[in-house]
Amino acid sequence: MKVAVVGATGLVGTEILTVLAERNFPVTELIPVASERSKGKEIEFKGKKYKIVTPAEAIALKPDVALFSAGGGTSTTYAPQYAEAGITIIDNSSAWRMDPTKKLVVPEVNGDVLSAADKIIANPNCSTTQMVVVLKPLHDKYKIKRVVVSTYQSVTGTGVQAVEQLMDERAGKFDGEKAYPYQIDLNVIPHIDVFQENGYTKEEMKMIEETNKILGDDSIRVTATTVRIPVMGGHSESVNIEFENDFELKDVRRVLEEQEGVVVVDDTANLKYPMPKDAHGKDEVFVGRIRRDESQSNTLNLWIVADNLRKGAATNAVQVAELLVKKGLI
Repeated sequence: MKVAVVGATGLVGTEILTVLAERNFPVTELIPVASERSKGKEIEFKGKKYKIVTPAEAIALKPDVALFSAGGGTSTTYAPQYAEAGITIIDNSSAWRMDPTKKLVVPEVNGDVLSAADKIIANPNCSTTQMVVVLKPLHDKYKIKRVVVSTYQSVTGTGVQAVEQLMDERAGKFDGEKAYPYQIDLNVIPHIDVFQENGYTKEEMKMIEETNKILGDDSIRVTATTVRIPVMGGHSESVNIEFENDFELKDVRRVLEEQEGVVVVDDTANLKYPMPKDAHGKDEVFVGRIRRDESQSNTLNLWIVADNLRKGAATNAVQVAELLVKKGLI
């Protein structure tokens, strides 16, 4: 299978290459794609060297599937051209997520919606992805009425420049261009993406709208506060869920333990709970601090952690491709 990775030199693109290799995706020919300034440079994949081409050049090479991770502008420009050429696109940007004609897919949650007609498939926002993997089985069993989520997001979600800013600040030598408007080391910034007219940020609105779309239920009320913190390894989320039906905590744990892609780490007697450093480099979503909200009925508190570059982006995209192969859609 000919596989193009668009944005192959970026943080997520590099992680996609790693995940493709680790999961033994059936790549017979890799087409690494990046901007004009990277054209001709070489990258290595599974012991072979491949030359980087531009997005326009890659179309002529006719890959079977293209994993896009090069930003919304690139996706908006090139994804329709790739689709017109018969190439299936799995896009990591926000360009197509809320387009009513495009599927927004987390395989463990709504992989059944995919069809041969889907040529542009959207990958959700990283913070949404890890949350809906946990919400799905709980919604099926108890019916979710409302979700309140606060995130604690890794600097890796912003990109290489943000990682450099954090590490340089920590070393006391930062003098480059800032990824954030304020110092991130020894600080917390309650601001991810641009502010909207309603006072929410774009990241917060993504979580709200994407959750409804992926779960296929607009009746679920969602509110979010997204926060950048000076860590690497993964995003963390404090999630409060109000259900229509009551629950027993032992049943909640069993439901989550049975959910594909979820690992329950919830042993407070031995101080066991999910943390970003433990999720780093892993594909699963980790959940712990499972407890009843004692301030109102039928309400649960959870702590959810996942590697935002893996399940939040690269791994989910590759899993979508795997599902397309399994269904014979590519």
